[in-house]
Formats: sequence, C-alpha cells, structure tokens
Amino acid sequence: MVTEFVETAVVGGGQQGCSVAGSLARLGYRAVVFERGEIGHAWAKERWESLRVNTPNRTVTFPGMPYDGDDPEGYMPAREVASRLRRYVAETGVDVREHTAVRSVEAPAGSPAHPDARFRLHLENGSGVEARNLVAALGGYSAPRLPELTARIDPSVTQLHTRYYRDPRSLPPGAVLVVGSGNSGQQIAEDLRDAGRQVYLSVGRHKTSPRRYRGAQVLDWLQLLPLEGNLESASGGRGDSPVLPGVSVLSGKAGGRDLSLGVLARKGVTLVGSVRDARGGVLHLEDNVRAIARDAARAESELLRAIDTAIERNGLVVPDPAPQPPFDPAQFTDHGDTLDLTAHHITTIVWATGFVPDYRILPPTALDGSGLPVHRAGTGTLPGLYYAGLPEGGSVMPLLIASTRAQAERVARSIHLDNTLRHRSPAALGPLWN
Repeated sequence: MVTEFVETAVVGGGQQGCSVAGSLARLGYRAVVFERGEIGHAWAKERWESLRVNTPNRTVTFPGMPYDGDDPEGYMPAREVASRLRRYVAETGVDVREHTAVRSVEAPAGSPAHPDARFRLHLENGSGVEARNLVAALGGYSAPRLPELTARIDPSVTQLHTRYYRDPRSLPPGAVLVVGSGNSGQQIAEDLRDAGRQVYLSVGRHKTSPRRYRGAQVLDWLQLLPLEGNLESASGGRGDSPVLPGVSVLSGKAGGRDLSLGVLARKGVTLVGSVRDARGGVLHLEDNVRAIARDAARAESELLRAIDTAIERNGLVVPDPAPQPPFDPAQFTDHGDTLDLTAHHITTIVWATGFVPDYRILPPTALDGSGLPVHRAGTGTLPGLYYAGLPEGGSVMPLLIASTRAQAERVARSIHLDNTLRHRSPAALGPLWN
C-alpha cells in the first residue's frame, strides 16, 4: 500500500488552519488541511444564532484576502465568518479534506515510506499520511469544560454547555440560569433576557472594558500598543501565565456595544454568586456578586490607565479621556449562599464554563504533564511541529480572529526558513523579507 506524503499537514480546518495553508501557498508550498467536520465547523455549527464576532468586520481577514464588504466597522454573524472562510478556500485552492479526522500523530515516524517524513498521521478512516511538517490548528478551546457537580443536580433540570445553545426557543419553558460571566455567559444571558426569558446569571471572574476609548476601539489599542501589565491573559501551555480570564466582555450586537454585569442587571437579569456545589435542586453559592463586580471594575480601570500611559509614551494625538464613573456597589445586591432552582422556577442551566484544550492526538513528548502543548511562540518541541491559535506570553489576543493572518504568516515563514536552509538555497530566503 502506498503511503501518501505531504510536505505540511495541517490538523484543523478553522480560520487558523486554512490561513496557514493559504500563507504557505503564497510562498509556493502545498499543505493539506485535515478537518473532522466542515470548513469553519465551529463558526457554522457550534455557535448560537445571535452571536456576532467581537471585533470589527475589517479585522476578519485571511492571508491575501482582506475584508471586502461594505461595513468595515460592523460586526458580522458567526455563520458569515464560516461562509467567508469557505470562499477563501475556494478562491485560493487550499486543499481541505473535510470529514477526515486525525486519530493520532506518530513522531518520529517509524520506518517512514518517504525519507523526509518526520510525522505519520493515522486517520479515522484507517489510512495513513506522512508529513515533514505538522501544524496543530486545533484551537485553544476544543472540549467543553463542565464542573463535576453537574452530576449532583436534579435530573429534571435541563443542562447544556454553551457549545450546544442555539437560541431561546430551543430551551424548555421556565427560567434559565447561566453559569459563568465571561463573553459567552453574558452574551447568552442578554440573548435570553432580550427574548423575554427570566434569567439568572451566576457570576465568575471576568474583565470588562468600554467598546471605544479615546478615539479608537479598545481592542485596537490592545493590538497596536505594547501595554505594561498582565492585562489580557490566559493559559495555553507551559510558559504562559494562567492568571486572569481572556479578553474583555463586549457584544457585537447592535453595531457593537459595551456589556457588563451592570448592563445586565439594568435589563432585569438576576445576578447570583459563583456556584460551588449542588444537592438536587439546590445550588450552593459563594456570596460574591459585589466582589466580582468590583474586581471587574478595578481591572477595567487598570486597562484604561495602561492605554493612557502607552498613548502618552508614544506621543499620540488623541481625544482626552472621558470621565469614568466610579464603581457603584449600590447597583449590585448579594444574593445569598444558596439558589433553590424549584422555588425560582429554573428549568434550564446553561454552563458558560469555557473549554479546555484537547491535544491528545499529538505525541506525548510534545505535551507537558497536563496535556498542554510545550511551545515557544507557536513552535513546538519536536522538529517540524507548529501551533496556530494558541495564546502567547500569557496574552489571549492571538486567539482573536484579527490575529489569525499574522500568526499564520509567521508559521509559514518558519516552515519556509526550514525548507530553504535544508536545501541550502539562501537565494530563496528573499520572500522572507517581503
């Protein structure tokens, strides 16, 4: 049986994986992308109906394909991202093999059929593929994270993770508890409340910021200015800072707007403390609504001060900062240390508790003791192994779609450098300067 050889195998057909393949094509290399579902599967199949991308449309770009719509400052629906990605693949001719899951990766490849092979991919369909380079574009959020206490909740209560939430009509009648106040939790709580549902939100640590500040989007400042302090952080493997949760909570709805616990409380969402345990129909809470809101306000103030400092350091001419209202604890009420689901007619719990990386298909030598990638700026510990879509240096900014192109181009340039040096073709290094 002839074993197929590809120079670069990319695992994952989302925006990161397809962008790496597209960047390589622009440098004259062929890559094959292996996708377990469809191109842009997560955007098309695993997001709720009302979700809009949190960054402006002008940031939804792929290598060689800038945003070409008529609303650069708007916020496109998640499913439009998937359709644009499919168009990118069709126009660039990137080889994406849909419904082709990778079961495991072997490295080094034992007795390779091709002398340049460093990896052997074992596919779910039973076939094998050898590759010199492997790009793991699995994304940092592969498997839903659910707390162990879900098993102790009365089975009459419907429970689902945000991955499986679609719209308010899909849930049983009754009140809904959303657990987690990051972007997904707050956006889904707002989605439900805007549809007229009675909503409870169990708070957790998160960050907020105004959508716009001093003449630009806050996310633009985070991308363009080096800010002092650990302001937007997450864990993505050894060497990263597992401190505060991801990017600030914002909404892409209605042209982009701020979103916070205060906004939700004014809409009628009932805020309750963090869930710590469960016994049947009663949840045990940490009585911490005001403390969580105060911490979010403090983190927002630190972020804005860091932006002010960077603006001054760079001598930028921008509007003066608008006065920021001080934190008002009176707008928040601590709920208590229990929540009786039956008494409050709560029939559904939506767990907005995030995702955990799942890199078990990779060789154990590529991972640390927790199963996370060991990498430096997206380059793995095994020769020829690269990652796309991981946090870097404690920052989650590279996870935003706005950073997809830059990450992909960097991976492609690393592969190009390896290839040209291997063939001792210094003249071929020229494209790296372009």
